[in-house]
Amino acid sequence: MAIITRLDRVLADRKMSLSELAERVDITIVNLSNFKTGKVKAIRFSTLNAICVALNCQPGDLLEYTQGEEVESLDQVI
Repeated sequence: MAIITRLDRVLADRKMSLSELAERVDITIVNLSNFKTGKVKAIRFSTLNAICVALNCQPGDLLEYTQGEEVESLDQVI
């Protein structure tokens, strides 16, 4: 996938654990862990917003686009 997550980097910068973030955002550690490791195909804007509020960051701090990899199908994403 062409989008990679940088949640681990932002958490380290904020000296915050995944469990602390899960509690602040009211989301399971498993779901946050899946996001952190890039195992998710989508994320709700409301969840992304809550993570950004809790970490005082921008969505671009959490997500990075890497060129050279094709998107499987836009129909699957939209």
